[in-house]
Amino acid sequence: MMFRRGFILFLPRLIGLLVVACCSVSIFYMLACTPKGDNQQLALPRVHSPTVKEGYEVILQEREEQHRNYITSLKKQIAQLKAELQGRTEQLKNMQNQYPDPLDIQLDHSKPEKAQANLLAFLRSQVDKAEVHSGVKLSTEYAAVPFESFTLQKVYQLETGLTRHPEEKPVRKDKRDELIEVIELAVGSLNKPDGVSKAKPRLYTASDFVEGIYRTEKNKGTLYELTFKGDAKHQFKKIVLFRPFGPVMKVKNENVNMADTLINVIVPLAKRASKFRQFMQNFREMGIQQDGRIHLTVVYFGKEQMNEVKSILENTSKSANFKNFTFIQLNEEFSRGKGLDVGARFWKGNNVVLFFCDVDIYFTAEFLNSCRLNTQPGKKVFYPVLFSQYNPSIIYGHHDSIPSLEQQLIIKKETGFWRDFGFGMTCQYRSDFINIEVKQSRIAKST
Repeated sequence: MMFRRGFILFLPRLIGLLVVACCSVSIFYMLACTPKGDNQQLALPRVHSPTVKEGYEVILQEREEQHRNYITSLKKQIAQLKAELQGRTEQLKNMQNQYPDPLDIQLDHSKPEKAQANLLAFLRSQVDKAEVHSGVKLSTEYAAVPFESFTLQKVYQLETGLTRHPEEKPVRKDKRDELIEVIELAVGSLNKPDGVSKAKPRLYTASDFVEGIYRTEKNKGTLYELTFKGDAKHQFKKIVLFRPFGPVMKVKNENVNMADTLINVIVPLAKRASKFRQFMQNFREMGIQQDGRIHLTVVYFGKEQMNEVKSILENTSKSANFKNFTFIQLNEEFSRGKGLDVGARFWKGNNVVLFFCDVDIYFTAEFLNSCRLNTQPGKKVFYPVLFSQYNPSIIYGHHDSIPSLEQQLIIKKETGFWRDFGFGMTCQYRSDFINIEVKQSRIAKST
């Protein structure tokens, strides 16, 4: 019984020893019978091998041959690149000789500072020639892409559709982030030191932003023109940014002084004395009292109600101490185009901004600034898009009484729409108006 009990206790140990022995034999067998691979055959010989020196020499020769082949391949690639670079250089020289640059910029690599200055001058000249800066000729006025304007609070959008409002706070996060990014980049650009003035620069903030306009062309990108308050009254900072379907880049930054820029408001008129009285109330408040740099030219057709219109004009002149007005009377049927032409040609002073206006137009002092800022002689003409209001007696018919004019002047979907199909109102310099009219008459005569 003792022997059997001891054998039973020893049996598991014996089985474990047998398993370990079998595993060891299997491992040794696999190591001994596994064929050698290429890597093993190329391994270094053992130190105690009688052929250790010859083995090292063979391996070193093979490695040296591989490096020589690699170096030869690199030399061939370098030679090919040199040949291609030389060919491109010759092509560039031939093109420069065939089409010399007007600036005649040549980079002298022996003088790095001069070469860098010449390169910067060349790049600036190319930016000045760019379409985003100099503009492009259009086949018709229908090819023009209008600008949409915005402030810190609202965006005035033209393509309203059936559900969108003519003015809105940018609710969409992408549009809001886009405009915020543009304003922040403009503020950062204005606060960047120019390195010329030694005086402590003024620190601009978003509160100095007056207004901005932007438009997106499908094949180019988005152009932004932002206006900020300047260092003094009637002075502004204008910065132009461009987003060519990528990061925003600065195109131009300039100071604009509008202190001496006069606007000549030309109003063709026939009868409509009551409308003219309402117009003069707005003109007195916005043009005379708030702006002050304004002239009024009234071109009146016929004689009916003429005395009443002249009386309204003279009373405003006396009460507001306003002498900058001209009254022209024509004994013929009303023609708006004829009235604008006569009013523009009647001016005898220096070059002036002309605002072609109708008697039923309501404008603000901020609009007069926009008229000046967006007009440039020989370069830019401003066509503001008007908000046309519905008949107030229809809109407010359910009220007990029609509200005052100030309460009616609300831009929203229920009160009117943008008249983006009409180009009757315009701000342009008199010199441009005269030059364009002369060219049109020459074309008409030649045809």
